Amino acid sequence: MSPPDQSRPVHVVQLTDAHLFADPAGSMLGLKTRDSLRHVLAQVRREQPLVDLLLCTGDLSQDASVASYEAFRELTAPFAVPTRWLPGNHDEAQVMAQVAPELVQAVTDIGAWRVVMLNTAVQGATHGFLQDDQLAVLEAALKEAGERHCLVCFHHQPVDIGCAWIAPIGLRNAQALFDIVEGYPQVRALLWGHVHQEWDEVREGRRLLATPSTCIQFAARSEDFQVSEEHPGYRWLRLHADGRLETGVERALDFEVQLDFDSPGY
Repeated sequence: MSPPDQSRPVHVVQLTDAHLFADPAGSMLGLKTRDSLRHVLAQVRREQPLVDLLLCTGDLSQDASVASYEAFRELTAPFAVPTRWLPGNHDEAQVMAQVAPELVQAVTDIGAWRVVMLNTAVQGATHGFLQDDQLAVLEAALKEAGERHCLVCFHHQPVDIGCAWIAPIGLRNAQALFDIVEGYPQVRALLWGHVHQEWDEVREGRRLLATPSTCIQFAARSEDFQVSEEHPGYRWLRLHADGRLETGVERALDFEVQLDFDSPGY
């Protein structure tokens, strides 16, 4: 898989934490998650005329239903580009694979880059953990990457983002992840979802990135669970052949965020 012209960067869009339901009218805090996803996708189409790869980094569904995954697939299908899914804590990996087996590949080579998709979900739990098989997938993918630059994706945050309530539900064995990637300087960035907010830092030369949800947002730097009325969004990335990475977050400003705090919570 390669972009049409190797002289240009690979154009990537990340979507995360859509939390779709089997019910098309399903909502979180009164926000209809299919509606917000539609607005985000329309924003992507307006702002990103060229997309080479769509990365969907978990919690695509809230109820792990076949119908919710079929809806997510249908809504994103018009992009007609290679798409990759990985599971979050609300997902069921087996159901995802049943609905879209070709979209759950762990390794994708595109242009001068290798994209690695890892499963950090723990059955029946909110926190994340990289099981031995996933660490082995990562090690093998990086070892066999050759001259390719690498982008490693998963769902749960591996670093403290300053939200006390989110910290316990992050990646519990993040050090195992860092121990592996530290041996491979071609790993240029780590990319995740789960935290429903933007995060961007550089650690030991690597970009660490989190992305807003396509539905409700969590308030940054909050001690206890707190949502924000920020608009839903997505992340774009430009992966250059020399290993440089450009990225930014855009939000669907035309989507009216009206939260009902008396409705069932997250």
